[in-house]
Amino acid sequence: MTADSSGLPGSGAVSPETPDELASILDRVGYLADEGVATAAFLALRMRRPLFCEGEPGTGKTSLAVALAEALKQPLIRLQCHEGIDAGQALYEWDFPRQLLHLRALEAAEGGRLDAETAEQSLYTERFLLARPLLRALTSAPCVLLVDEVDRADDEFEAFLLQLLDENAVTIPEYGEVRAEVPPLVVLTSNRTREVHDALKRRCLYHWLEHPGLDREIAILRRRVPGIGDRLSHQIAEAVQRLRSLELLKPPGVAEAIDWAKALTALNKDTLDAASAATTLGAVLKYSEDLDRVRATLDSLLS
Repeated sequence: MTADSSGLPGSGAVSPETPDELASILDRVGYLADEGVATAAFLALRMRRPLFCEGEPGTGKTSLAVALAEALKQPLIRLQCHEGIDAGQALYEWDFPRQLLHLRALEAAEGGRLDAETAEQSLYTERFLLARPLLRALTSAPCVLLVDEVDRADDEFEAFLLQLLDENAVTIPEYGEVRAEVPPLVVLTSNRTREVHDALKRRCLYHWLEHPGLDREIAILRRRVPGIGDRLSHQIAEAVQRLRSLELLKPPGVAEAIDWAKALTALNKDTLDAASAATTLGAVLKYSEDLDRVRATLDSLLS
């Protein structure tokens, strides 16, 4: 079972020749990549290496993979990691109900005289294989594979990923090896809730994503929130930058800044004042302790 690169979705994929060209096509789909991000993503494409993105929540790691899929005109396959995730959830499972029905049909066709070895061989075929995200990525050529929040998985799952990252292949004991003829572009993300092992990092290109600077955040707000005025976009970006300098339980990311801008524009606000900020802080802060602290200092936040 291998990936066929002809006639599949993504066969008209874009192939940028420079980091600047990649940044330009990302810009056209709404992702404003700085030089570091554009270079790291370009090298991952050109070198056919996984890209491991770390950074604080809300810095655009997941959005980068989504934007790459859209910009390169390739399907996005996403694996959301969580505590206890295993190969069955990430790679494949066997369709046991269909296998049981198949056995019963064989038995009926043979009049109860069923050869065990032949029956077993017929059970472990592609017909009964349920492909999960990792297997779909190997057999969908080309595509972008997002392994999101890998830091939430455990050590055993990290070790399981190594063959895929090394060889663009996995081994299914009952079935055999599945290898991608056209390697997926793999983007792994981590919020650094724990350290990911060196064995996984060594197989990847690495990039640390920072929160955007003021000018870039303003540009992102203008791009992602149609109709927002210059003054409001400046005020929101400046306020969010100040919020990140506070010792909050959950500093706001770019996604929260965009939500705040959308909330204010939905209320037909063209400026950010203390009253409008107080009533819409729930769009940008997600803990009651953070809300209480910021509401007590709104005047200094907006000055």
